[in-house]
Amino acid sequence: MIVGLEGVVERREPTFIHLNVNGVCYEVQVSINTSNAIEQGRVKLQITQIIREDAHLLFGFITTDEKKLFDTVLKINGVGPKVGLAICSTFTPETFAKVIASKDVSMLKRVPGIGPKAASRIFVELADFIVDSQQENPSVGAMGEAVMALESLGFKKDAIQKALLGASGDTATLVKMGLKKLQRL
Repeated sequence: MIVGLEGVVERREPTFIHLNVNGVCYEVQVSINTSNAIEQGRVKLQITQIIREDAHLLFGFITTDEKKLFDTVLKINGVGPKVGLAICSTFTPETFAKVIASKDVSMLKRVPGIGPKAASRIFVELADFIVDSQQENPSVGAMGEAVMALESLGFKKDAIQKALLGASGDTATLVKMGLKKLQRL
């Protein structure tokens, strides 16, 4: 299985590139975000390889978060590589995580190939989608810990997210703020 390729960009289009790796040229499907980040010359891509009866497909990503997003949405019933790539082209991983957290159906329906049924299925299956770069941010880690603490006290996740919307600080501060707002509801 191919998990990464490094080579010279021979041709670049919005949805694919031809990558010359030591004399062998591969066609790699890419999102518009990845395509915009690729410069002519040498590039290193993380690859998801999909082998079908009629084709061997390579999907390339410039960041780990984008590859994680693509691989995660492919696991959802009814979401194939074409829709997965459309999601990666429409949203950055960080934006997608925010759309999922806020359950914004209208934003998700902007993706070609996603209707109301697919959007609701995505929200259900990806309720806890977190981008790796968000985990490295200490304030996001504190937010996650505060949400878990408030959930363990019996509050609903939706109510907690509304209560902590726009809040910042360490875990203890977020829990105190959340408790104050949740008691008023």
